[in-house]
Amino acid sequence: MRMAEPLVSTAWLADHLGAPDVRLIDASWYFPQEGKNPLEQFRLAHIPGAVFFDIDEIADDSSGLPHMLPSPVKFASRVRKLGLGDGSRMVVYDQLGLRSAARVWWTFRAMGHEDVVVLDGGLPKWIAEGRPIADGPPQPRERHFTVRYSNDLVRDLGQVKRALASGKEQLVDARPAGRFTGEQPEPREGLRGGHMPGAFNVPASEILSPDGTVKSAEQLKAIFEKSGVDLTRPIITTCGSGITAAMLSLALARIGKDRVPVYDGSWTEWGGRQDTDVVTGAA
Repeated sequence: MRMAEPLVSTAWLADHLGAPDVRLIDASWYFPQEGKNPLEQFRLAHIPGAVFFDIDEIADDSSGLPHMLPSPVKFASRVRKLGLGDGSRMVVYDQLGLRSAARVWWTFRAMGHEDVVVLDGGLPKWIAEGRPIADGPPQPRERHFTVRYSNDLVRDLGQVKRALASGKEQLVDARPAGRFTGEQPEPREGLRGGHMPGAFNVPASEILSPDGTVKSAEQLKAIFEKSGVDLTRPIITTCGSGITAAMLSLALARIGKDRVPVYDGSWTEWGGRQDTDVVTGAA
């Protein structure tokens, strides 16, 4: 059964801004080399009522890998303090249009909260349309949040190794083509270049239209199929560190594959080990 559309428009949000059952989440995140602080940017400008979700802090800080999925206990504790509770529709956006918002969309679903959507076009589209903006820190009221961990949406190293060995699940990599082939270096030191044997490459940027919104279901279907992905078979998404992989899972949800898991450790884990197979060149 197909899930509801995982995206909402800026027009929809404008009509529901301030609704008692809608909670807004700014999930912005930047690569270290981009030199931007998403929390500082949030304090300068955010959609009224939004709270800031810190991907690097609401994470498993014991794994040694960046922004890994937090424990259910830590997640529940943090989101309660943000005023994000049961019975709410979570609307997630980011400051770039779409990057890390998809990661937080996936995180809420992995924690069992299905009523979560992404703002199509994000903050740039909202601002471009002249819609209201707030500044300063929010003051949320703590709410109860119940976690129902959904492990079907998460894959770890062992599961990915078994998937590749069995051929039962396809790996689809969201990194840019040059990093996938190994022709361009990884931004994190110590990682080998290339990709997992048998993986397909759908760069996350390809799912976006020039205006920053997500392409139509028909366009997305054609993109995945052109890259060699069989949409009738199970898929796992992966990327550099589990951020843009969720963009692919979101895109796949738009075309009806609504529970596509993310390999949480992604290339930071796989490419940083010596017991994992790596190949270079095109898929």
